[in-house]
Amino acid sequence: MQPGAKIFVAGHRGLVGSALVRALRAQGYSNLVTRTHADLDLIDPAATHAFFQYEKPEYVFDAAAKVGGIVANDTYPAEFIRDNLAIQTNVIHEAWRAGAKRLLFLGSSCIYPRDCPQPIKEEYLLTGPLEPTNRAYAIAKIAGVEMCWSYNRQHGTKCIAAMPTNLYGQGENYDLKTSHVLPALIRKFHEAKESGRPEVEIWGTGKPLREFLYSDDAAEACVFLMNLPDDKFNAICGNAKQPPLINIGCGEDQTIRALAEMVAGVVGFKGRLRYDTSKPDGTPKKQLDVSKLNALGWRPKTPLGEGLKLAYQQFLLTGCGGP
Repeated sequence: MQPGAKIFVAGHRGLVGSALVRALRAQGYSNLVTRTHADLDLIDPAATHAFFQYEKPEYVFDAAAKVGGIVANDTYPAEFIRDNLAIQTNVIHEAWRAGAKRLLFLGSSCIYPRDCPQPIKEEYLLTGPLEPTNRAYAIAKIAGVEMCWSYNRQHGTKCIAAMPTNLYGQGENYDLKTSHVLPALIRKFHEAKESGRPEVEIWGTGKPLREFLYSDDAAEACVFLMNLPDDKFNAICGNAKQPPLINIGCGEDQTIRALAEMVAGVVGFKGRLRYDTSKPDGTPKKQLDVSKLNALGWRPKTPLGEGLKLAYQQFLLTGCGGP
């Protein structure tokens, strides 16, 4: 991507999208195109078509999505599959019609089977049943991978699908009803510390293993991928047997219990941790194999301990970020 290239970041106010904007600007890209949801509803095909035909972006980062944790996914599966299918269909299709040179579609590690071998390689896609609590979202994102692959094969587009592990950082959602596990823990421990409560309840057994990546690191990985030389980028774009899929992560995980103890330490909560085993654990282990990305020359910069401190500082600066 040349410094003056026109780049559209869809979902620029979200966790990943805002990090993408920061990463691009830090690397000297100034011709960035963004739209708020109020200005452009990507679920609307006519509005999306008009936008792409007017702006004609050369590069597209599709970070727009309806996202949430176990509670949100389990409560609103219809919205998760409907909205995500519509957004990615419109963006990928209109990027092709507008002649975009490259597109990066962002998904999630939940596209992989619930009980597949660990660490999870890209080729494990569609080799087993999905985690039931977020199946609707996962199927939508799998459809996005398939759409990128189909357009590459039929129309000669250059679309890749990046699947990040669990992300956290600046711009996170801290609403306890819809957030992911890490921001929920930050908010729970902070509120317990502030109110003097002696105990914090944590969903599940604490035994599941999770991998976490700081959002700014994930954004830098995305920009790195979009800047690969043609031969390496085209290799990710896939062929008749290989989808255009690449994992983004740090390659390390820890239990939810260990994570909770780390967050409690960062926040300064000194009380007890009580695990509600009647609540779902979700997938028992979800660690990505990132050897493909590492072989291209990229590794994350932010250790989990440092990232948690940065995330808590942002939480305090933004007034806790949610209702």
